Amino acid sequence: MRIFLMIWLGQFASLLGSEMTGFAMSLWAWDATGQATPFSFILVATQVPKLLIAPFAGVWVDRFNRKYLMLLGDLVAGLSTVVLLVLVLSDQLQVWHLYISGAVNGLFGYIQGLAYSASVSLLVPERHYTRASAFESVMGAGSFIVAPAAAGVMYATTGLGGILMIDLTTFAIAITTLSLLTIPQPSPSLSASAPAIATDTALQRLMFGTRYLWRHPGLKALLCFFLISNLIDGLCFTNVFPMVLSRLDNNTSILGTISAFFGIGGLLGGLMLGVWGGPKRRIHGVLIGNALWKVTLIALALAQQAPTYLGIALVGGFCAPLSGSCGSAIWRTQVAPNIQGRVFAARYLITQLSTTLGTAIAGPLADHVFEPAMHSGRPLAQTLGGVFGSGTGAGMALQTSLFATCGLVVVLGGYGTRRLRQIEDGQPT
Repeated sequence: MRIFLMIWLGQFASLLGSEMTGFAMSLWAWDATGQATPFSFILVATQVPKLLIAPFAGVWVDRFNRKYLMLLGDLVAGLSTVVLLVLVLSDQLQVWHLYISGAVNGLFGYIQGLAYSASVSLLVPERHYTRASAFESVMGAGSFIVAPAAAGVMYATTGLGGILMIDLTTFAIAITTLSLLTIPQPSPSLSASAPAIATDTALQRLMFGTRYLWRHPGLKALLCFFLISNLIDGLCFTNVFPMVLSRLDNNTSILGTISAFFGIGGLLGGLMLGVWGGPKRRIHGVLIGNALWKVTLIALALAQQAPTYLGIALVGGFCAPLSGSCGSAIWRTQVAPNIQGRVFAARYLITQLSTTLGTAIAGPLADHVFEPAMHSGRPLAQTLGGVFGSGTGAGMALQTSLFATCGLVVVLGGYGTRRLRQIEDGQPT
């Protein structure tokens, strides 16, 4: 795993710099406008291009040199940071510049990330797939903990300009690391079921990943499982932080600590998986890890004291990487390397639409259905008030607990689905 770890270190440095810049951009937008709307607009501007480019990016990753695509992603993101730095130093930066920067970074960052993900299968032996995915979880959790804290401290002393300088340094590290290493390319002959991209029509290239998943029952079952699970997670986790705030008198410092405990737990869980390597039957890791996460959500819904929230966040964060890491390993095992770009892009598009739908529904469902139902004096509050309390936050707790319980039922259904349970018995095609 030597080459993989060297690339991982370079990308980790780059991600830390990017996360610091993203957090600092949000702080700058708040200072400039005093409004919350720019926060959501920056997120939307970053996410929408990923969904729009996903089918095209899958074709490019399978057709072109993946190392060059990774370098392109890092280089464009670095140039975007240079433009922001020039605007800051010339005192011409405006909020709409951040939207454009977010869109550019989101688009090319997704291409870079997809090329990296599809390359892992050729960088490490199959027995280390779960371990490699665990290191990716460590990357995400580590940046989740370190970047906001470091950016918050530096922003007060150096402003946005100083953080952008650090971001450029991390991009230089990532680009240098990639330039010095060799990333193997997949052989077109690895998949008999995948025709050469050059002979496909444009529509066939874009739809290949979706058609491939539809033709393979095991992968279709795994995709459906994550599709439902992600929808449930969106319906649940979206309301966790407002639920906690409402029960802790809007104490944002405690909420920040809880968020950090999630990150610390995820970091420890990822490191544990990196050392352990995961279960021999990875589907058990997918299902059991998913069940543990749903239990965490239920526990958060039932808790009402800060120390309890902290303990649950630490344990939940620790369990969180298990399902995703084992799931990524299964995908890499069951999909031939030369078509992973298109298949992984289709998987991302479908599952992210599910997550986005759950997130969009969660707020209105809480505000207009569950919260009013749990107000004092309402029949549902009289019945379940002893478990979830009453007043603000009780409805969100009921909603989280209800859908998380449905998630546990989905896990049991997964164990009862032969195609999903035996997905690792097949061979990549």
